[in-house]
Amino acid sequence: MSVIALAGCSGAPGVTTSALAMLLSWPLEVGRKMVLAECDPDGGAVLHGLLQGTLGDRYGLRNLSVAARKGEFGDAFWRQLIDLSGEDGKQESPRDRLLLPGITDPAQAASLGSVWKALGVTFHGIEAEHGHDVLIDLGRRGAFGPPGVLAEQADAVLVVVRNTLRCLQAAQARVSQLEERVGDVGLLVIDEGPYPSGEVQRVLQVPVVATLPYAPKDARVLSDGAEQTRHFTKSPLMKAARTSSALLVQRAAVRRARLDPRSAFAAGGEVTRAR
Repeated sequence: MSVIALAGCSGAPGVTTSALAMLLSWPLEVGRKMVLAECDPDGGAVLHGLLQGTLGDRYGLRNLSVAARKGEFGDAFWRQLIDLSGEDGKQESPRDRLLLPGITDPAQAASLGSVWKALGVTFHGIEAEHGHDVLIDLGRRGAFGPPGVLAEQADAVLVVVRNTLRCLQAAQARVSQLEERVGDVGLLVIDEGPYPSGEVQRVLQVPVVATLPYAPKDARVLSDGAEQTRHFTKSPLMKAARTSSALLVQRAAVRRARLDPRSAFAAGGEVTRAR
């Protein structure tokens, strides 16, 4: 399956909200899992957003640094995942939509130097061995700091932008730098502004892969834990997220077939075990 990284730029384009929408609507075959990893060095948002602080900070990236030093990363990784399967409105929870929460304080990022490389190995291990998909939320800065190794190793990298003049101007330098660093970058557009996909592509010089509607009311369910409406799972946002997920997988498959990044992990890395 796929390892896909989402990156942002200034102006809060909605990376985490978009990632959550796709996690909860990602088309999964029986036995497959979807993992969303918050790897934003500025801190994760889901624990105190969608989950409203109900789980405290017992789970997440910060707990993996010690495990990485001890050589126990594979087992520790699975223990840090939170099951979000029930967040899509279904009562039964098959534990197939999982979240690795991010750090709760940007100062914690300094202790994660060994974690980013271990995560890259783990992500490709569970993808290659078990066919699970991985979505990486790199936030606004993660693609260029130490977590940037995850963007370099991903099957596809998408920059989340809004099609407003302000956001497109802010995204130009970021997209150009990321294209130079990893190559073959695509765009996930939040359709808030007046500019069509063709104009967005012309300005940023990379293709629009998928589009999500600008839907503040539905987005607040994901970003701030607002109460779901009865038809939330069938809302335009969630329907578009499902379509976008399929498009991202297609793009990842094409890029992986061309570059074959799995060969980079063939020589070693800790074996991970699905739970």
